[in-house]
Amino acid sequence: MTKKPKTCRYCQEPAALLYRGDKGYPYYQDYGPIWTCAPCKAWVGCHDGTTNALGGLANAELRDWKIKAHAAFDPLWKAKMARDACTKSKARRAGYKWLSEQMEMPIKRTHIGYMSVEECKKVVEICSAIRMKRGN
Repeated sequence: MTKKPKTCRYCQEPAALLYRGDKGYPYYQDYGPIWTCAPCKAWVGCHDGTTNALGGLANAELRDWKIKAHAAFDPLWKAKMARDACTKSKARRAGYKWLSEQMEMPIKRTHIGYMSVEECKKVVEICSAIRMKRGN
């Protein structure tokens, strides 16, 4: 089953599914299929082996903030995985549950792939404060 972003978050137009070699594919290497909005230069990759989007379409600014948010958040759940000897899935779920509480967001909306620039900035702020407090 194909899960397609219904519309671009910027222009509200339908997204297109592109594969390496298609006109407009933004990467030199093949990172698998992507959903894209060419006019907005917004795109999102897909889960391995599927056409299911990893999140919402993102322009360059939002992609940059998603990278920063993951850089701040991922070490926290990875530390839990190591500390508690739990699976990646369990640690990540616990991390997102904690993040949803910190951000006062419903758990179903708490995923960096779907966040806005402002929400990603808040993730960086929250996670950086925790890491500084812990001395990481």
